[in-house]
Amino acid sequence: MSYTIKSRIWIESNGHVLLGEGRVQLLKAIAQTGSLSKAAKALNLSYKKAWHLLDSVNQSAKKPVTINSTGGKNGGGTTLTDYGKSLIKTFDDINQNCWDFLDKELERIEHL
Repeated sequence: MSYTIKSRIWIESNGHVLLGEGRVQLLKAIAQTGSLSKAAKALNLSYKKAWHLLDSVNQSAKKPVTINSTGGKNGGGTTLTDYGKSLIKTFDDINQNCWDFLDKELERIEHL
């Protein structure tokens, strides 16, 4: 018999979600595309939903996670701050450490 463990983690601040898998995917897409609207499109999210997710991250974080620029010759854009990049890295590390731990615990069950 084969077993699997299912788990999702998220980080809250004062009862509000700071980071979770969806928010991190959005931040990564912003980093790749340089645009909230392009990131939303890449993730099949409405712009409104993406904006609300990003706003909730920025409201819950200690420091700004993104920098927004409007219009101009090359159009506007959204970029991650160094703090935003460090949040992604830290979340990914925590998530990987959780999976490593859960895999080891699952081995215990499989050997019973």
